[in-house]
Formats: sequence, structure tokens, C-alpha cells
Amino acid sequence: MQKSIVIIPTYNEIENIELIIRAVFSQSEAIHILVVDDNSPDLTALKVKELQNEFSKRLFLETRKEKSGLGTAYIHGFKWCLGREYDYIFEMDADFSHNPEDLIKLYNACHVEGADLAIGSRYITGVNVVNWPMSRVLMSYLASKYVRLITGMKIYDTTAGFVCYKRKVLETINLNTIKFIGYAFQIEMKFKSHLKNFKIVEVPVIFTDRTKGESKLSSGIISEAIFGVISMKINSLFKK
Repeated sequence: MQKSIVIIPTYNEIENIELIIRAVFSQSEAIHILVVDDNSPDLTALKVKELQNEFSKRLFLETRKEKSGLGTAYIHGFKWCLGREYDYIFEMDADFSHNPEDLIKLYNACHVEGADLAIGSRYITGVNVVNWPMSRVLMSYLASKYVRLITGMKIYDTTAGFVCYKRKVLETINLNTIKFIGYAFQIEMKFKSHLKNFKIVEVPVIFTDRTKGESKLSSGIISEAIFGVISMKINSLFKK
């Protein structure tokens, strides 16, 4: 996994952060990690700083002043990575809902099979979700169907947050124009990639809900995703 880096955004992930860092590093000696922490009150960033003593050339930390949303955390991370020589840039949660062992699958989809964006997909081969209540499974599954209908993207898991970008994708997209900060950010990034005609593939993975810490999902985030998709599609039509 040469010149690869995993961006992990955090807010109050003290229960998971050391475990996920060690799990990611166990996959390959070549992979790096950038933690983008939003000044977690539980001192997640302090634990990362402690681990930097052990992984000084592989583990990096960017600390922001306050909790500012998932999307802005990733944009911050993307810009940091593009300022360095990384060819493959991953998004991944800290809570083990994304299996570190699947990183190599996403990497191979890009590096070996020629994808520009590889998505760790919960829905490409059915519904591969563990420990979610049925109501949330249905909400997520139907949300992806809704996004496919509105946007025309042929992607089954449009809200997935476990992805690998080739560098050129992030260099081509104007990151300063990304509007959404919640889970709609994931949809917007895929839609921008789709509009640029990048090759997007879905790799089947099993999503396991967190067992430690608290979910960051809120009604505001859901509303942003539902109504934001329509405005995003309309804006794209006017820009043609």
C-alpha cells in the first residue's frame, strides 16, 4: 500500500482511537494515518500524541478548535494530504464500523483494477449491516435508493463513508465548493466524482455498528442529506 494514508476524523473517540490506529497499522507497514480531531473533551488528541512517540513517521494529528462537522474535517484532511506525496487517500471511521482488513480491498480496486474511487459498499451484494436496528437499516438503504433516483448515479451505497480516492480525484474536485458538512458530504463527494466521469466501483464490505462511544447521527444531519440532494442535483443542471 505504497504512498497511502487513512484519514480518521474524531470527536470523543478515546475508547476506540488506540485500537483503530494499531489495527490499521497492522495491515501494512507502508500505510500512514492522519487523525483530524475536533478538540475532543475526552482528550482523544492527547492519546494520539502519545502514540506518535511510537509511530513518529506514520501517525499524524491535526487538531481543530471545535466540533465543525464531518465534511469539514475530511476537507481539512484532504488538503493536508494533497500537500504531501500521497497517491491513495482513504476515509475511515474510528469506531470499527469499517473493518481495517478491508483497506487492502479498496486499495486493490484502485491500484490494481484501475478505479479512481473505490467505495466500501454495504448494499452492493444485499444488505451487509451488523448490529443496526431494522429501522436504521431501512432508513439508510432507502436513502441510498433515493439518492440514486435523484442524482442518476449508479451507486448502491451513496452514503458510505469508507472509501479510497486516487489523488487525481481530489486534485480535480474544487474542495472549496463542497457545501455539506454531515453525511450528505459523502453523497456530494461521490456526485462530484460522478460528474467528472471518474471510474467509481463498489467493493462489498460488512458494516458493523460501533460497540464503544456514541453515534454522531442527528436529525439535522438527516435533513441535510434529504433536502441537500435535491438542491445539489438542480445546481448541477444549471452549471451544464
